[in-house]
Amino acid sequence: METSKVIHAIYNDDDVLMAAVKTVKAKRHHIEEIYTPFPVHGLDKAMGLAPTRIAIAAFMYGCVGLAVATVMMNFIMIEDWPQNIGGKPSFSYLENMPAFVPIMFELTVFFAAHLMVITFYLRSRMWPFKKAENPDTRTTDDHFLMEIPVHGNEKELHDLLSETGAVEINVVDNTH
Repeated sequence: METSKVIHAIYNDDDVLMAAVKTVKAKRHHIEEIYTPFPVHGLDKAMGLAPTRIAIAAFMYGCVGLAVATVMMNFIMIEDWPQNIGGKPSFSYLENMPAFVPIMFELTVFFAAHLMVITFYLRSRMWPFKKAENPDTRTTDDHFLMEIPVHGNEKELHDLLSETGAVEINVVDNTH
């Protein structure tokens, strides 16, 4: 196990946090993580994080749902058990497709939504019974925590974070 020191700067306002992130990034310091009680608009861009690809995954999952709906309806309603429902012909899929549109839509949304949530949880390494990785419980209520690795620049970081409006600054040993 590797032990390293990190500095935890705690803020009590999201606007002050945003200004602090911009200042810290301008001074070329690496921000390891930021813990917030709610999403802060623009924080990902301020930290320099890469854009997410979840929209691409959602589109692909929706396409899978549409394909499953098409194959399922063709098999069930045309090949396996054709029925004359309300005078609709059951000779081909294309003749019945207008009646199948709601099912196609619903399965597209179903697959996209459920597989996106599963992907998000797996990608974020969040699964049932996982112990919380939150370093300070106040970040689930009303405080914001910025975590920066310390590489022999503890005094410089402390002074910088004090200038940015941190209400509390702690140096802790972080075990990975």
